[in-house]
Amino acid sequence: MDGWITAWREEKRLRSRRRSLFLFIGALLLIFVGAGWGMFNLAWKKVVLDIDGQEKTFRTRARTIEQFLSEEQIALASEDEVYPPLTTPLSNGLHIEVRRAVAVRVLVDGKEQEVRLVPGTVGQALKKAGISLGPLDRVEPPDLERFIQPGELIRVIRVEAKTETVEEEVDYRIIRRQDPELEVGTSRIIQYGRKGLKRTEYEVTYEDGREVKREVIKEEIVREPVPEVVVVGALREVSRGGHTLRFKQALWVTATAYTHTGNRTATGTVPRLGTVAVDPAVIPLGSRLYIEGYGFGRAEDVGSSIKGNRIDVFLETLEATRRWGIRRVKVYVLE
Repeated sequence: MDGWITAWREEKRLRSRRRSLFLFIGALLLIFVGAGWGMFNLAWKKVVLDIDGQEKTFRTRARTIEQFLSEEQIALASEDEVYPPLTTPLSNGLHIEVRRAVAVRVLVDGKEQEVRLVPGTVGQALKKAGISLGPLDRVEPPDLERFIQPGELIRVIRVEAKTETVEEEVDYRIIRRQDPELEVGTSRIIQYGRKGLKRTEYEVTYEDGREVKREVIKEEIVREPVPEVVVVGALREVSRGGHTLRFKQALWVTATAYTHTGNRTATGTVPRLGTVAVDPAVIPLGSRLYIEGYGFGRAEDVGSSIKGNRIDVFLETLEATRRWGIRRVKVYVLE
């Protein structure tokens, strides 16, 4: 009887130990499962992705921003910007910003180039293009702080100001004085004129190498001009060949001679001694003339070679014209 009781007690003790062991193992399993579940949940992170102002929430187990974007197949161009940096570890609730680069055109120094950058200001686009502005350079659009638009054209106008010195001749005055002993229509220079010299300093503005403005800074006369002094005839009456001549004009001309051609003169008369061919622009047709070395005559004819201060006097024979030849004579246009 005592042996049975002892065996029963031993069996009871063993069952109690086994039950405690099972409870311990169960509790341990619950701990491990709970910890694993917790660790599993901790591996997932919720992040917010903002691409050019468009936000979207993601759950991810990625370790870094770069890994997250790769898993979501979000490609980045070299000019795109990401904040925080790609190497930043992901944490729950992290806000990620992606700014896509846009293309703008920059025209400078005669060449156009395309620049890609995240939307920014005109000044930032120029800096991205490696363009430095001079103190006078202009930009279109002019506001460097204005935000650019995709595809916009930014033009840089190179402005340069230079000082330029120019020397110019200054015309001289002509002073005319009457000489009562000099015949009307004749003149004589008693002092030759000489041009002066003026120096002008300009500020010249160039835009892209083209002159757009010129302003006078300083002017000075380096050499004063010397006036030319001319005496002009006032004498209207002379005595020639026993005749007193009152004339409107006296002038020196080159005189040749011609003879009968069988043709009438330009005024319709038959050529005769005293007929003179003239240039009507110098001596009007019909004018009464006195020609030194020839005598009295009248302007009645013209000739193709009689231009300016040239006349052709009529003589009766070919031999007489040969003897006359070519002479420098004074002609009086009579009143």
